[in-house]
Amino acid sequence: MKRMMIAAAVLLVSATGMAQEVASRAKAMRMMNFSRPEYQIKDIKVYTDTMTVYSLADYVVYPLGVWESVEAYITGNQLSWYRDVGYKRYYDSMEVSVNRMRRGDDSYVDMYYSIWTKKVELIGGYIADSAVALVNGLKVGMAKDEVFKVFFKRYPKSYTSDVAVLKVVSGAGEIAEIYTFRGQKLRHIKVETSYKYY
Repeated sequence: MKRMMIAAAVLLVSATGMAQEVASRAKAMRMMNFSRPEYQIKDIKVYTDTMTVYSLADYVVYPLGVWESVEAYITGNQLSWYRDVGYKRYYDSMEVSVNRMRRGDDSYVDMYYSIWTKKVELIGGYIADSAVALVNGLKVGMAKDEVFKVFFKRYPKSYTSDVAVLKVVSGAGEIAEIYTFRGQKLRHIKVETSYKYY
């Protein structure tokens, strides 16, 4: 009898997990219908409190815009930055000059000028300063609804009510923007890349 109760409990837990997975996938597929065409969203995954959006748009790779030099970015955004310059090993064969641009708080962005793309490439960053805005207008302190409206034309509010983290990932998965919410406000933005630095 005890074994049957344990088996029934395990079956109930696995059935609940499968039902939640199906519900999450259905929610993600429905959200695809509401996505803005300019972001070229190809897939959405929802897992517990995190929604991951896969986009083919250039915006995801260049959230701070396309710049021809680090100096152009500094003068173009009209913000005061503290600049640290160092070197990082890139693909075991060369060293590249990496600029860490810092604000008065914990906000920073790491970038370098690529000789291959002839553009400033973003390596990583953490933005908690509301003065720093991304190209699409997103900045810390915005309402969660305003953030989702940048990527989606409309959507059922219940689909995003439990979302605490929105990850927007490039098509090849080499760069991700992570928007973290506290309540109904955007708390901070993090940028992660898989560029091979050592």
